[in-house]
Amino acid sequence: MAYDALMLLSFGGPEGPDDVLPFLRNVTRGRNIPEERLARVAEHYQHFGGVSPINEQCRHLLAALRPVLDEAGVTLPLYWGNRNWTPYLTDTLARMRDDGVRRALCFVTSPFGSFSSCRQYLEDIAAAREVVGAGAPSVDKIRHFHDHPGYVQPHADAVRRGLAELSDVDEPRVVFTAHSVPSTMEATSGPDGGRYSAQLRETAGLVAAASAVSEWDLVWQSRSGPPQVAWLSPDINEHLAVLAADGVRGVVVSPIGFISDHLEVVWDLDTEAAATAKGLGLRYVRAGTPGTDPRFVAMVRDLILERLDPAFPRARLGVLPVWDMCPVDCCRPPAR
Repeated sequence: MAYDALMLLSFGGPEGPDDVLPFLRNVTRGRNIPEERLARVAEHYQHFGGVSPINEQCRHLLAALRPVLDEAGVTLPLYWGNRNWTPYLTDTLARMRDDGVRRALCFVTSPFGSFSSCRQYLEDIAAAREVVGAGAPSVDKIRHFHDHPGYVQPHADAVRRGLAELSDVDEPRVVFTAHSVPSTMEATSGPDGGRYSAQLRETAGLVAAASAVSEWDLVWQSRSGPPQVAWLSPDINEHLAVLAADGVRGVVVSPIGFISDHLEVVWDLDTEAAATAKGLGLRYVRAGTPGTDPRFVAMVRDLILERLDPAFPRARLGVLPVWDMCPVDCCRPPAR
């Protein structure tokens, strides 16, 4: 299939103190989240000067990707759009239309399948195309990459480095984390439900095997919403308390649900979970994320190449099915 542009599509984040509340209102639009709840979340961003790391991380990824693509002979122009903050997806698609782009291939900065991590991006693309109107480019999303060597290997190396920091601790535990989602969203993830946690468990197992870890846990972080709504559990902080009670003295926490150090990593793990571990007397190391690791950048290139050339080999380590085009009934919106 012929494409005439590439697009990076991400979540977006504020880049200054005055951006924080408008950004959070964008994220939660239509969900009737009280302003006082948004104000509490805003404090997490203000702890870092009102700046989310995610936009700068997208800039770094784009900068690293361009020469790798050029070297592979892929000279298609690169664009960048966000769901919730500038550069907004609608503005990016309008610019692409004005530049003469008719069909774009899109890399989304989430490896996994669920409504919020996959289907909602597709819906946002459709909504943005409708706003742009006549001439809006069509956009095809690249497949999930939760089991790609370029994603697994950087995480595994980070786990090994974390364990090396705890070499003086007897049997440190490796704990993998990902963003929790409501149980209703998990039930609709994938064509038959449960795909989100299944992919995370497969990623965790692959990273553990690559880092020679035999005992590990998969837990969740960053839940939000009213307490009466069930989300995937246990939460990382609750799990740390269980480990400490079981006699564990050190943990390496690996955020396999994230491609880079988002705010949910630097606040929920580096700040809150680290404080929890300190209070429990646990040695705590947070493993890194791929970011612009050359293997991860090469993975993005290869995912593009496999869509441009059907003969290009697909690199995969797992057994869960993946596909290029999501089924129409996949990852349906959860009931509010």
